[in-house]
Amino acid sequence: MDGSYVNQLVSESIKNLLHLHRIKEIKWMNSRACTNEAYNPTSIEHVANVATHGIWIVPSIIGSLELLRRSVTWTQLVSACVYGTSLILVFVVSTFFHSVHYCNHNRHLKDALHRCDRAMIYIFIAASYFPWLNVEHFPGDTLLFIMRYAVWIMAMLGILYQQIFHERYKMLETIMYLLMGIGPSIAIINIRDYYNIAELKTGGFIYIFAAAAGFHYYAILNHVFPTVSSASMIDPSGVPSLPHIIKSHVDI
Repeated sequence: MDGSYVNQLVSESIKNLLHLHRIKEIKWMNSRACTNEAYNPTSIEHVANVATHGIWIVPSIIGSLELLRRSVTWTQLVSACVYGTSLILVFVVSTFFHSVHYCNHNRHLKDALHRCDRAMIYIFIAASYFPWLNVEHFPGDTLLFIMRYAVWIMAMLGILYQQIFHERYKMLETIMYLLMGIGPSIAIINIRDYYNIAELKTGGFIYIFAAAAGFHYYAILNHVFPTVSSASMIDPSGVPSLPHIIKSHVDI
């Protein structure tokens, strides 16, 4: 074996070991924050936060436009606007907050955006249930009727609590997120028409551990907003559909 080849092999191995040692020296996370203090992310965490939230802004816009395109009744149109707007804003606000947190040292601005970011989570959870609770009508189901209002009351209470006790009682805040995210789903999956929707159950299950916006959106897209070609032009309640009304106004 050529001596130069052996030397090259040894030198490359040493370089790889040095690179591995440098990787170990990288500070991936900071120490856990105290009870009444916000966590201070590392530079790597800042970049990861901006990237993982910012990458979903364009898909959320496209997805919201698709919901609007598929809307054939006024309730679907309103639901698409409420859910689509919250879907876009939850990623826009979070991306903006993490970007400012990384690049700007204005404490008051960061605190204000942090509060907005937390508030958007409550709004998004409530808006995620809006299509399920409003597009379909289930006469006689008292629990669903109550949930239509209860989910927004919970969101307002959550925002109020978060603004008053910002960065305090963090475990209680996490419990509130979970209760608000899982509670209304119990009323929905008990409905026979929704019981076998795998995406709805999967999204709820994954929500406990991570973000489940993709699964939830897919379920809403396919089960609450059917394709325009397959949707009836007349609403089951007898109310003319949105395209039919628009077309009649155009003809006039």
